[in-house]
Amino acid sequence: MSTLETTVDGLKMKNPFVIGSGPPGTNIRVINRAFKEGWGGVIAKTISLDCSKVVNVGGGGGGARGRGGGGRRGGGGVGEEGGGGEVMGVDLKTLRPMPTVEGYTTPGGYSSRAVKPIALRMVMEIAQMIRKDFPGRTLSAIGGVETGHDAAEFILMGGDTVQVCTGVMKFGYGHVQKMCDELLEFMEEKGFESIEDFKGHALDYFTTHAELVRMQTERKAAEKAAKESMLVKDSQWDGDDFVKQSNELAGN
Repeated sequence: MSTLETTVDGLKMKNPFVIGSGPPGTNIRVINRAFKEGWGGVIAKTISLDCSKVVNVGGGGGGARGRGGGGRRGGGGVGEEGGGGEVMGVDLKTLRPMPTVEGYTTPGGYSSRAVKPIALRMVMEIAQMIRKDFPGRTLSAIGGVETGHDAAEFILMGGDTVQVCTGVMKFGYGHVQKMCDELLEFMEEKGFESIEDFKGHALDYFTTHAELVRMQTERKAAEKAAKESMLVKDSQWDGDDFVKQSNELAGN
């Protein structure tokens, strides 16, 4: 039976789904709720080592910094007050911009579904570097994950865990159960028993543009040669040619 349980850097997790740095992990109350809903882990935006209040600050560098300790940057593009950022879209039912917090929103960093293709490439490149130069190191993938199938793609690219941030804001903390079910369904369909069974599997199928052109040219040449050798008119039949071509058509 397939399982989502995984161990990353010695930390045992019930599944690879982690809430990424951002509003969904902003304080101990929501972090506790995340674990109750079934998340494998939570990355706090910043942590204070004493009783100092953590304060979000805007700026050109993106993300947020906290007083009194952590100072970890959030994962979000250009600072909101710097004039940049992204508007994800508009909900045509409520006529309000997304994602909403108390019915309102603000432009954020480049994220969600829009960033997924870029994120997949970045994860692939980092995973290849780890495989070549840093064996044994782990990678937490992030960038537009909203379904278990998205998670499967990032794990196939080499991710040990998969972070979700905007997806939590869009669908709620309980969405992790749906993602777990989808990822398990994928694994069972493919016969994978664990995350490790398919982590990085897609990395073997990347090559250079020149090599792709060479392979395609080679295939077309082979198809052309095969087509030219086939008998297509009655006048071409001679002796054992019929048997030979019949065997070729049958794959013998």
